[in-house]
Amino acid sequence: MALRAVRRDAQAGPWGSWELVRAQPAPHLRAHVGGYTGWRERTPRPVRRTELPGVEIPLILSFGPPTLVHSTDRSDAPARLTSFAAGLYGRAVTVGHEGEGDAVQVNLEPLAARRFLDMPLGELSHRTVELSEILGPEADRLVEALALAPSWEARFELLDAALTRRIGGGRPVSPDVAWAWARLAATDGQIAVAALAAELGCSRRHLTTRVREELGLPPKALARVLRFRRALGLMRAGRDWAEIAHRCGYCDQPHLNREFRDLAGATPGELRARLLPGDGGIEPEPVPFVQDTSSALA
Repeated sequence: MALRAVRRDAQAGPWGSWELVRAQPAPHLRAHVGGYTGWRERTPRPVRRTELPGVEIPLILSFGPPTLVHSTDRSDAPARLTSFAAGLYGRAVTVGHEGEGDAVQVNLEPLAARRFLDMPLGELSHRTVELSEILGPEADRLVEALALAPSWEARFELLDAALTRRIGGGRPVSPDVAWAWARLAATDGQIAVAALAAELGCSRRHLTTRVREELGLPPKALARVLRFRRALGLMRAGRDWAEIAHRCGYCDQPHLNREFRDLAGATPGELRARLLPGDGGIEPEPVPFVQDTSSALA
């Protein structure tokens, strides 16, 4: 049994109640898995939250009613999904539930997600797909075992075993794509695509095609999201806007503002006002989610 620290938070009030349980995977998985987050939430009305773009692939394994997922502009009808994988998105999405949520989320580093899902992540780009459509009956067996487990610790043990087996047995990306991803991540997206291509000895077009096919976004879009996530971290740390713009490679503060509006649907100031303490994500919107209008991975 893996030794791990488990962090529990719980609250209750007139708005409802929730329990949040966070833990790291087994040590041999920590280079591949960003962490586990389990939750149980009950609310008297629907809940809607903004999920900001990132570079991890979230797996949602649900023991309860469907999650409602659609794009930030809410121009589409929400998808009703139970256990699913979400590919990389270049912009924020909105997720929620109709008053009840029970699930665990696993955040996979892209190269590990490619191996776990055993498919090019380009097939998941800007999409959320039921996990059973990818893994078949294995997905249902895993979710059932998690639902029946006697504790969150036991659930995390089951996830360790499933992730170890599938990541160890899945097909890796090609060395050039793995190297390009490592360079992008190490520089927080502050390496030019032309420079990446030159280092690899290939054309920019070839590199863009290969990375998009294997990871789901082209290198320029991946770099953009990496810079955005770095800016979010500095914003949480209380840095001023000029420093954030400079350290994240934005031309100036107006450039920073435009990127936040495009990726998050909000200005930096608006987003800062909605950030929850710690790594709690974005404050839920007070507007209830209505599933049959165009009006919800923690």
